[in-house]
Amino acid sequence: MEERGPWKTLSAEERYATPWISVSHHEVIDPSGRNGIYGVIHFKNLAVGIIPLDEDLNTWIVGQYRYPIQAYSWEIPEGGGKRDVPPLESAQRELREEAGITAKRWREVLQMDLSNSASDEVAVIYVAQELSFGAPQPDHDEELALRKLPFAELVEMVMRGEVRDSLTVAGVLKVDRLLRDGALHGQK
Repeated sequence: MEERGPWKTLSAEERYATPWISVSHHEVIDPSGRNGIYGVIHFKNLAVGIIPLDEDLNTWIVGQYRYPIQAYSWEIPEGGGKRDVPPLESAQRELREEAGITAKRWREVLQMDLSNSASDEVAVIYVAQELSFGAPQPDHDEELALRKLPFAELVEMVMRGEVRDSLTVAGVLKVDRLLRDGALHGQK
């Protein structure tokens, strides 16, 4: 028997796996002492998100259809990174692939657990500055639209609920606060 905080795990068995996730079934004793079950989704990659900011406080977002929610979504450039690769390297790759942007200056602004009641997925979000531009190189299974807009407009889209992606919402609100507090240097 394995103890995890106030929980006791009697057994755990992987029930499903893809290249990106695995789902396991756990027989447990919950904190009240009752027998129960718990399903855990393990993410094999880290989630990385990037908020590119130019000297005029413009940013870029990516639009795409998201199969699990059956809806079109506007988001910061984001994707997965192998756990044995530094998250910054994965973020640099994602920004280049999805937006065709490279940056000289990077700052990690946020780490977050995306759905800690059911999964172990972790996200790392960066701000990228001192930008250079090229052509996007999306993955074969991505059909992306790229949009440039003032960062302040993206903040308003988040506040109106037009942008709902968790990495985007959390990252945008954090960067907005950092900008208001003067904690992001080199900006107007």
